[in-house]
Amino acid sequence: MEANSAAIPLLTPYQMGNFHLSHRVVLAPLGRLRSYGFVAQPHAILYYSQRATDGGFLISEAGGVSDTAQGYPSTPGIWTKDQVHAWKPIVDAVHAKGAIFFCQIWHGGRASNQDFQPNGQAPISCTNKSITPQLQSNDTDVKQFSTPRRLTKDEIPSVVNDFRLAARNAIEAGFDGVEIHGAHGYLIDQFMKDQVNDRTDEYGGSLENRCRFALEVVEAVVNEVGADRVGFRISPYANYMESGDSNPEALALYMAKSLSNRGILYCHAVEPRMVTFVKKSECPHNLLPMRKAFNGTFIVAGGYDRQEGNRVIAEGYTDLVAYGRVFLANPDLPRRFELDAPLNKYNRETFYIPDPVVGYTDYPFLEATT
Repeated sequence: MEANSAAIPLLTPYQMGNFHLSHRVVLAPLGRLRSYGFVAQPHAILYYSQRATDGGFLISEAGGVSDTAQGYPSTPGIWTKDQVHAWKPIVDAVHAKGAIFFCQIWHGGRASNQDFQPNGQAPISCTNKSITPQLQSNDTDVKQFSTPRRLTKDEIPSVVNDFRLAARNAIEAGFDGVEIHGAHGYLIDQFMKDQVNDRTDEYGGSLENRCRFALEVVEAVVNEVGADRVGFRISPYANYMESGDSNPEALALYMAKSLSNRGILYCHAVEPRMVTFVKKSECPHNLLPMRKAFNGTFIVAGGYDRQEGNRVIAEGYTDLVAYGRVFLANPDLPRRFELDAPLNKYNRETFYIPDPVVGYTDYPFLEATT
């Protein structure tokens, strides 16, 4: 960033643990469904390196932690050596630009169907309640979910171990760290939310019990790669895929304190307003109690623009701001924020198509539009 960027809060430097960031604009983890056969592809080299800047921070799309983790076509995995090998040149390209790169690791849980499961088996979850069919973002396709199989208590440690091994694999692939995906109705979120979790053992019922699985995953990953390489994404207020909670404020505060006690690098929280088309003025910022309870780096996400991002940095509401759709459509987003330049409009219809170029690496840079 140039010297005049110092007056722009989003473009001020920040020390995140051992990582020196030149600005506070983070690439949010975005599923792109272009990892054919659950293996990251060479075209991702260009995609991620386009969005990498010297001292920038990128979070990868979610990488499945096991062969039971997948819930969508062409999402990458991080559980096999071939998948690790495929990620290496992508990570190298990001590092060549001087950026910091974390791998998001996830398990879809019941947000899947038998087509994506080994031997056509039922997806696993904390429950055997299925998700009703969901209209997709293109407003035409309907995603179907199979009835899940409730994990037994004895099976849970094996799933925790899958996250640990995935974290090890991510570091082997060259990533600087991992972000545990505990948001948006996927497996960890399913355990945490009382709309989903109907267990009667020590992994269900009370808030502490429902968060037990999440914190066991955190502890396993921390023990494997170190707390200074671990982040956690959480969406306590969201109700994606019927995963709401009756007391999201309590959940948010409990998890913020628990994550802080475990010393992880950052907490990445999704605003209550993460409903795509809600107007900014109708969206209060409700994450301040989490921010105050968590001692590490705090990242917010949820439809921020340049003005709002600058404001929440300046006010100390957050340390970093993650951008999704606008970063997807503007690979040079920090530069555009620096110049207050117009933004490319994103095309929702090409978010998830399998094309390795269209809607992926063909959004123009600022120089190409002037």
